Amino acid sequence: MLTFEVLNELTLKVNCDGNDTLITKAGAFIAGESAGGKNYTFEKMLLGPGGSIGQAIFGQLIRRVTGENIPLMKVNLNGKSTTYYANYGQHVVVYKLAQGETVSVESENILAFTNDCDYSVRFLGIGVLSQKGLATTTLVGRGSNAYVALLSDGNPLVVSNIKSRDTLSVDPDAVICWFSQNGHGDPQIKADISWKTFIGQASGESYAFEWSGGVPVTVLVQPSERRGGVKLSVD
Repeated sequence: MLTFEVLNELTLKVNCDGNDTLITKAGAFIAGESAGGKNYTFEKMLLGPGGSIGQAIFGQLIRRVTGENIPLMKVNLNGKSTTYYANYGQHVVVYKLAQGETVSVESENILAFTNDCDYSVRFLGIGVLSQKGLATTTLVGRGSNAYVALLSDGNPLVVSNIKSRDTLSVDPDAVICWFSQNGHGDPQIKADISWKTFIGQASGESYAFEWSGGVPVTVLVQPSERRGGVKLSVD
């Protein structure tokens, strides 16, 4: 069994009390402790997580097409150990998914997850494209130990309408992820494009992810926007 813990906001600590498997961003390991010799190994995942070879190949193809592909590695843990993971000084957020709970996350913001999470990529819709396109990586809790560790450029902001039922609007280039039950929490993509956009007088906030009050969701936002997004103008 594995447990996740955050150290100093920037490091993921993983405790293992037996034999288990961890999936992380490739190269994220920074240190480890184990009595009686090193009892964990690393294995690059060429195709990514998947139930069968066919599913893994199909999943790899979808991730490449949608831009949601990231290099992953499997950590094979064989006995009690403590291992540590980080990614270029980014902040780390740990969350334990309930059974059936879904986190929809930008692939680049994934640090690690346990084997009790189902991993896939799905499309949000068609229309306005953010830097990463209209696809998202999803992790669904299917076991009692479904931990995920997420990355943020700076301390993240948490916004939620679960109690307030307010409408939430978020810049897609700042979104880390959103949490929902059974995947029923995808945003609408709202565009605010007018003639000013084409003469270089746009506000820079031409599109947004929006959740209405009827879609209860919790969204994690980083205080840093990804480079890219929709830029429409005429010189």
